[in-house]
Amino acid sequence: MIDPTSNCLEFHYGPPQSPNSFRKLVNALPGMIYQCRNDSAWTMEFVSEGCTHLTGYTPDDFLFKRIASYGDLIHPDDFKTVWMNVQSAVEKRKPFELTYRIRTRSGLEKWVHEWRCGVFNSDGKLCFLEGLITDISDRNLAEMRIQRQNDRFKTLREIDATISNSSDLQHTLVFLLDQIVSQLYVDAADILLYKPNTELLEYGASKGFRTNALQFTRLRLGEGYAGRAALSGEIVHVHDLRAESGWMKQSGLLAEEGFQQYHGLPLYAKGHIMGVLEVFRRSHQAVDPEWLDFLEALAGQAAIAIDNALMYLEIQQSNLKLRSAYDATLEGWVKALELRDRETMGHTYRVITLTLRLAKVLGVGDDLIPHIRRGALLHDIGKMGIPDAVLLKPGPLTPDEWDIMRQHPVYAFEMLRPIDYLWTALDIPYSHHEKWDGTGYPCRLRENEIPLAARIFAVADVWDALTSDRPYRSAWPKEKVEEYIRSETGKHFDPQVVQVFQTLREPLSS
Repeated sequence: MIDPTSNCLEFHYGPPQSPNSFRKLVNALPGMIYQCRNDSAWTMEFVSEGCTHLTGYTPDDFLFKRIASYGDLIHPDDFKTVWMNVQSAVEKRKPFELTYRIRTRSGLEKWVHEWRCGVFNSDGKLCFLEGLITDISDRNLAEMRIQRQNDRFKTLREIDATISNSSDLQHTLVFLLDQIVSQLYVDAADILLYKPNTELLEYGASKGFRTNALQFTRLRLGEGYAGRAALSGEIVHVHDLRAESGWMKQSGLLAEEGFQQYHGLPLYAKGHIMGVLEVFRRSHQAVDPEWLDFLEALAGQAAIAIDNALMYLEIQQSNLKLRSAYDATLEGWVKALELRDRETMGHTYRVITLTLRLAKVLGVGDDLIPHIRRGALLHDIGKMGIPDAVLLKPGPLTPDEWDIMRQHPVYAFEMLRPIDYLWTALDIPYSHHEKWDGTGYPCRLRENEIPLAARIFAVADVWDALTSDRPYRSAWPKEKVEEYIRSETGKHFDPQVVQVFQTLREPLSS
């Protein structure tokens, strides 16, 4: 009986009241109940009949040592853990519970749960080990299946997030293949992309290959297993590639891979073929429906990823074409203005070049450079609203005429503000006549209130204007212009911009 006051759950034996009834009860219990004596061989004294269902061996096989010991049935990967737990339990005089695997007489692998305790005599010496071993394979398989389903759901979520957050097709394909190889326990996988312009399947990405066999793939629809999958729209399964001589002829390197199993899944999105997902195994394994369902789900994700990446690329190309069309329109406006105001012919493109050089040295980000270029291109677009009598006057302007001329930044602002595409480019057309000391126009901004792009442009604009011939004056010598810009530092010009301008003085003066 069990002593309820004992922390060690020791067994104490007295004279059996009804040994036959007790043995019958024990033999009827599921699992294997045993007792082994503490001798050099841990000799079995009793084994219940449940051992036959559990291990395939009879009680006599254990009792008469027809097999070496129960320990021989423990899975090699688990044996060390079991033995360490037994030793620890004996030393601490405590029972233990452990889950591990055994291999039955037929070779079947089972998960078992063992509860074991020691029986000690009055001197504290271990006399027997007793225990109960039960089959928990079904429970473990159910738990493993639930965990596998959770892992696969998590994988699909991660793939979905990657597809949503990345426009880099190559990065997405590599991530997908990593998940396919690890979650489906295959040896290698690749994705072939369909190219509509050539009507060929070409290499996209791969994982797990020993050679570069597939990196030169160019298959027509219907050609090879991948081509057949793409053309038919159905999965192609090959359970023994070694028996398929045509497969090896596709590439001599494929023979070196040692593949046995193949699965090719067509990747369709919105009714169009995107490519083919191929997975390979170097050993034969049964394909269960759950595994195949997950493979098809991953193939669906791959098709979505390719479709999204191609759609993003098309949008990029469309935007690029649209931006080119916009910029061509802007240049048309500037040419129209230069045809009207011939004294500034060529001025715009020279000042753009210098402005961009100064901006880059001053650390303006690459994302702002296109906007600065457009602003510089359109800096005088407001002069379209200035009457010819004022704009084309060959001599000096009167004060009233200057009041009219000073309206051209306002006209530029009113002209360009409704165009969202040009909103970031407005700083130069609207503010390039503001001055560092606040005496400029149209808003009398001062110092850092003036946008940086306008402060940069102001130096470049004055440099080009004064070094160019105009109907009412000849070009100044460059040394005189340099001296003028220095004298206006802190008044007209931002000192930091002038400092950078001076570093560019020699190439400008040459």
